[in-house]
Amino acid sequence: MIRVQIPYHLRTLARVEGEVALEVAVPVTLRAVLDALEARYPMLQGTIRDHTTLERRAFLRFFACGEDWSHEPTDAPLPAEVCDGREPLLIIGAIAGG
Repeated sequence: MIRVQIPYHLRTLARVEGEVALEVAVPVTLRAVLDALEARYPMLQGTIRDHTTLERRAFLRFFACGEDWSHEPTDAPLPAEVCDGREPLLIIGAIAGG
């Protein structure tokens, strides 16, 4: 079971509270987790990744085990701690401004 924490506005859109738990087939990659998240919550399609290119939206970041995974290849295996549910995958809304 993969644990995913999503930003408040996406939790509201998906009508969930707290973490989301997902079954993801091995190998557990960022792409596989996002595919499973969007399959379970279709209203999130296009909010985390672009509909066409499937590229990460500019103001969202991915973190696993305290490391920024936002620029890692989406097919790279996630850390074992995320894969076995000890640590959540965090999807965080970035803040910009001057």
